[in-house]
Amino acid sequence: MTTTEIKKYLKESGSFSGGHFILSSGLHSPDYIQCSLALKKPKKAEELGIMLKKLWKGDKPDLVLSPAMGGLIIGHETAKDFGVDFVFTERLNRKMVLRRGFKIDMGVKIIIVEDVFTTGKSTMETYETVKAYGANVLGALSIINRMGKKKFYFPHESLLKIDLKVYSPSSCPLCKKGLLAQKPGSRN
Repeated sequence: MTTTEIKKYLKESGSFSGGHFILSSGLHSPDYIQCSLALKKPKKAEELGIMLKKLWKGDKPDLVLSPAMGGLIIGHETAKDFGVDFVFTERLNRKMVLRRGFKIDMGVKIIIVEDVFTTGKSTMETYETVKAYGANVLGALSIINRMGKKKFYFPHESLLKIDLKVYSPSSCPLCKKGLLAQKPGSRN
């Protein structure tokens, strides 16, 4: 798929929504991206995983790691294409941790895979988990990067970069119009 085809597929899948949204960052936006809708088709998820693997120019990882929930499907598909195992972190008492018997050995080379880089918080929390185990983060991959000018201090690539309009709650024109805001994000 080309960039244009990816955008078209995301729109067709319903991954792009319009309305009034409160994002995980607390900012408001007239737009929201829900990659889960694009990943519900196994064949398309597989294609996106293949594309992410091809996008990576660094060393081959020993393991792919994703933060739950959004990164689970695309992380698994990307790991499959690298031919490596896949594990995930999840929040426990507001901290990203490994559970379910997952372990990371010291010195293991890891790529973090997400559906969307939004604020970068989940990726960085996952990075900190990896470092606590003495493993090495080679970098991170995502389908969409909407962090704007923000960057991680390790290599990272995305299939698409998208800038959404965002407003502070106090200057949100949607609030001023009285439009009801939805909070669809993963951090409530």
